Amino acid sequence: MLQFARLTTVLGSLAIAATAFAADSIKIISSLPRTGSANAQTTSMVNGIKMAIAEVGTINGATILYEDWDDASAQRGNWDPAVEAANADKAIADKSILAYIGTYNSGASKISMPKLNAAGLVMVSPANTAPNLTKPGFGEPNEPAVYRPSGKISYFRVVPTDDVQGAVAADFAKETGAKKVFVLNDREVYGKGVAGVFEKHAKEIGLEVVGTDGIDAKASNYKSVVTKIKQAGADLVYFGGTTQTNAGQLAKDIVTVGLKARLIVPDGCYEQAFIEAAGAKALEGRAFITFGGKEPKALTGKGKDFYENYKKAYGGEPEGYAVYGYESAKVVLTAMQNIAKAGGKLTRESVLAEVAKTKNFSGALGTWSFDANGDTTNRTMSVNTVKDGKFETVKVVE
Repeated sequence: MLQFARLTTVLGSLAIAATAFAADSIKIISSLPRTGSANAQTTSMVNGIKMAIAEVGTINGATILYEDWDDASAQRGNWDPAVEAANADKAIADKSILAYIGTYNSGASKISMPKLNAAGLVMVSPANTAPNLTKPGFGEPNEPAVYRPSGKISYFRVVPTDDVQGAVAADFAKETGAKKVFVLNDREVYGKGVAGVFEKHAKEIGLEVVGTDGIDAKASNYKSVVTKIKQAGADLVYFGGTTQTNAGQLAKDIVTVGLKARLIVPDGCYEQAFIEAAGAKALEGRAFITFGGKEPKALTGKGKDFYENYKKAYGGEPEGYAVYGYESAKVVLTAMQNIAKAGGKLTRESVLAEVAKTKNFSGALGTWSFDANGDTTNRTMSVNTVKDGKFETVKVVE
């Protein structure tokens, strides 16, 4: 049974008991956008992290502190480069912090990754999907080496990358009968990356790309862009972006302009906030959302246990990324437990080394490992639509 009373005490405490094997304190922090429309999604992720900590309780008698940090600003209403940089610096300076869970946005990780890597602080992302963060050939010539100044890998993620997601979306577009596609992106790291993968694979499988464009995420509407798409004869629109970069407004304007094309968006829109921003009527029957993994209620094994425990603890359905927050924390905590059982000392170096050794991890997302790049070997994707104001799975791609 989850020890939420114990967790409340832990989060409110200012000191922690030291043990023979541990550092003076065991602290985990997360850096996620808590200000703006991503809040519902990230609150669900934070809840998942708290659940994982509550299940562990203590490690050899030492309690675990957790701090929920915001990497967004009110001015941007989204993640802020300056705030994420400050969070990374703050974490590095606090020697009691042994793990950094984040970020949500791939662009934010580009800022904190090299800082944390140089400091030897392990970073586990529950949501980053841009492949160029870990794999060469997807971004600039110096990527991903530029994020690894120490020469070692210290960044890991539990979610499949966009080289998988973009290709799945293109394959599904062809399955719907699409012939001509128009590709949009939000001009951010994540959006441009997944849109680029979609475009490349679409051409490889015989779809005609009739146009590409980047949008201003702060624009009040996209009627002129949609009119351009309509004139190009597109029967499907792909948007690489997120709820926070105005995917909802784009969906509304597609209806307003009278464009009959279907819309496909990536996992950055797999949240209730996207449905609320677009309006269910603008999405039902025409919009599809790809997501790394299965919808929460379709999880099995330990994933089903997580889903049921989450509903009992928080009285509602988890957002799609809640289980990824949970799994990220579980990986870190399991590494710490392994070190303690072996009689080792908990340090940044030992925790990083143990996380890197994660193989055949049996968790809420199934059994998976970290590969040589720090990426998960889990490749399960799903294609979802909207029905009666809720997400509904169309197909699962293993």
